[in-house]
Amino acid sequence: MTAIREIILYIIMLVFVMPLLAQEQGTPPTLEATFSAKEKVEVIQKPIKLNGVFEESQKIKDNSIESTTIAEGYKLQDNSEAAKYDSIWMKELYENASLYDDMYNYVSNLEIDTLKQLTIDTEVLKERLELLDQKTPFNIAYNPSLERVIQSFLLRKHEFIGRMITASQFYFPMFEQELDNYNIPLEIKYLAIVESALNPRAKSRVGATGLWQFMYSTGKMYGLDVSSYVDDRSDPIKSTAAACKYLSKLYQTFGDWDLALAAYNSGPGNVNKAIRRSGGYTNYWNIRRNLPRETAGYVPAFLATMYLFEYAEEHGIKLNKVERPYFETDTVHVKQLITFDQISKLVGVSIEELKVLNPSYKLDIIPKIKGKKYFLRLPKDAIGKFVTNEAAIYAYAEKEIKSRESTLPKLVTAEDRIGYRVKSGDYLGKIAERYGVGVSQIKRWNGLRSNNLRIGQRLIIYPRKPVTTVSSNKKASLKSTPAVSLNGNSKVHTVKAGDSLWTISRKYPGITIEKLKQWNGISGNNLQPGTKLKLCDCSS
Repeated sequence: MTAIREIILYIIMLVFVMPLLAQEQGTPPTLEATFSAKEKVEVIQKPIKLNGVFEESQKIKDNSIESTTIAEGYKLQDNSEAAKYDSIWMKELYENASLYDDMYNYVSNLEIDTLKQLTIDTEVLKERLELLDQKTPFNIAYNPSLERVIQSFLLRKHEFIGRMITASQFYFPMFEQELDNYNIPLEIKYLAIVESALNPRAKSRVGATGLWQFMYSTGKMYGLDVSSYVDDRSDPIKSTAAACKYLSKLYQTFGDWDLALAAYNSGPGNVNKAIRRSGGYTNYWNIRRNLPRETAGYVPAFLATMYLFEYAEEHGIKLNKVERPYFETDTVHVKQLITFDQISKLVGVSIEELKVLNPSYKLDIIPKIKGKKYFLRLPKDAIGKFVTNEAAIYAYAEKEIKSRESTLPKLVTAEDRIGYRVKSGDYLGKIAERYGVGVSQIKRWNGLRSNNLRIGQRLIIYPRKPVTTVSSNKKASLKSTPAVSLNGNSKVHTVKAGDSLWTISRKYPGITIEKLKQWNGISGNNLQPGTKLKLCDCSS
């Protein structure tokens, strides 16, 4: 009887209801229209029109969205529940960006021998460290210095470790795969927490960049390119492969993973000096006092991080279980120049999420350069949308870029050499800031032994900052820069809801979180909407 009733209802729907719906919609009824959105497995893609350009109809797989037709200014619809999870996930990763400075300063200034014993029983700690030592190639023997670092982490970095455990669910599967490929201990994954607090755009005071904090020259040695648009040191996959190669080489040199880590942080030369100054010892704890201050706290911080990850539950460290690991994303080869803001508008992925997934694109632009291949990483559900609508998306992007009043920054690769003539008022720091390089680099490129320059002197420079095409249209040039208000000679940023020191520093080239704190007398990281922040040292 139930089956007969369902057949009768189906006939009534088909004969009476569907013609009425068809009259309202202006389209003939189809059998497909009788199925719910959840029951649909295949839907026919309607032609996409973007600024007059049509894309050929295609069939796509889709279990969640009713329509995949897009038009100008319209975003493809997503499954609302999945979108909610993605939003929580991306918020966690995006907000972690501000933790790098705290971790960097903490490790750099870690005073191991002055820390007091705090909250964990020494005998319990000894047992746990012994268990860790049995399953890792690191020398995790108990000593009072390591105990004090772990105690300090428990007191001062309890919340930080919880957030890192959450964020690690995104990066660790990829780290482990690369580490295994190079036959490197999987525990090395914890090194990225000490190095960058899992922030792929992290940049130290001396210019080390990315998850694995590569200096420019070391990155080049291991195949990481830098241009005005792209910095491979911030690419999670490329930089992880480079870190594996570098760590393998260091282990071949020292035959000890503790010393390899110390050399990764301060350079093999400093480790060799420490070995000599210690009288020939090759155990990290015996040479620690002879290492640079930052490295003295570096390996203990790594071991403390490993311990707290392994025993998080025992210490009541909470984490958010995330349903979107790194491999729930995928990449597509981008064939034409396109901006994050265009991708966001058309595919419906926020700019913040695009930045988290594609941190190597410095200006939020994916360039097109002869002989180079660039990839866009998107959530898997968005990849299908991009590929299906690819031709129309490129056509829209090209037309939109041509219609802009201001031009996009001109590409300058790291290999491009320019000649610079010194002018009145020039000094090395000013020139270095202009081209995004270090004073020491300019001196090395030009064989300079001092900081003195003479007017008319010619310098060779390999610029790393984008060079913007000069436009006579002043309005256009103003539109190409972040909005600021002018107060006398000083630039001021008005804090908006959602702003952080990190997001503000990313908007203004050459401005770091440290400078913002220094210029505005800020000690923490909290900002109040409406606060006006100075963007220069107005006292000088």
